[in-house]
Parts: sequence; structure tokens; C-alpha cells
Amino acid sequence: MKLTADTNILIRLAIEDAPEQTRLAIEMIRIAEHIAIPLPVLCEFVWVTRRAYRRRSSAVAEAIRKLIANPAVHVDRPAVDAGLAMLDAGGDFADGAIAFTGRRLGGPVFASFDRKAVELVAAAGGETHLLGS
Repeated sequence: MKLTADTNILIRLAIEDAPEQTRLAIEMIRIAEHIAIPLPVLCEFVWVTRRAYRRRSSAVAEAIRKLIANPAVHVDRPAVDAGLAMLDAGGDFADGAIAFTGRRLGGPVFASFDRKAVELVAAAGGETHLLGS
């Protein structure tokens, strides 16, 4: 089976708070030959696990790393790595992925009102512009 996993599948795998759904998610991961995980799914996953389930960034990053180590899982690896680097630095996964993807799409300067995001992107070597400063 080749499929695209929705965020709720990843949540069940990481949180295991719904036993039957967790079992089904594990089984799906076990039998699927190709699992596409779009970048927005990972952004939602990080947001939900951090905000709703109050998981530490390090635990969320570890869950993503474990997931993408599965050879059947396919992600935009460079964008995911940029998101993980931002998460590891104390920032938001989505900001790292956004800055990386934006550069790849021809927008080399990451612009935001979010001072922390701008500082972290700059610290990683990216060009930035903080609006309102």
C-alpha cells in the first residue's frame, strides 16, 4: 500500500492515547510500502504535540527522527532537517521549514514580525528582515 499519512496518524503513533487508533496506526506503518508525509503534516504534528499535549521540543524532535528513519517514510528531507534544526535551537519547526523552503523557491530573505524566529534563522546563516524594528 502507498499512502499519505495525515497528522492524526502521527499523533496516535507518538502519544498513544487512544489504544485502538494507536494499534491501527502502528499496523498501517508496518504494512505500508510507501508513506508520504507532507511538510504541513509535520508542522501540524509539532504544533499539536507541543501545545495540546505539552511535549518537550526534544521529545517531539526525537519522534520525528524515529519516524523518518523508517525507509518506507518519504519526506522533503532538507526542509525537515531545517525544521528540526530550528526546533533543536529552541525555535519553531515550521519557521525553520518555511525559511528553508522560501530560499529554495527564490526568496532568500526570511521576513517576519517574530523576533525569535528571525534571530534563529540569522544564527543558522540565513538572511533575515525583522519587520517593525
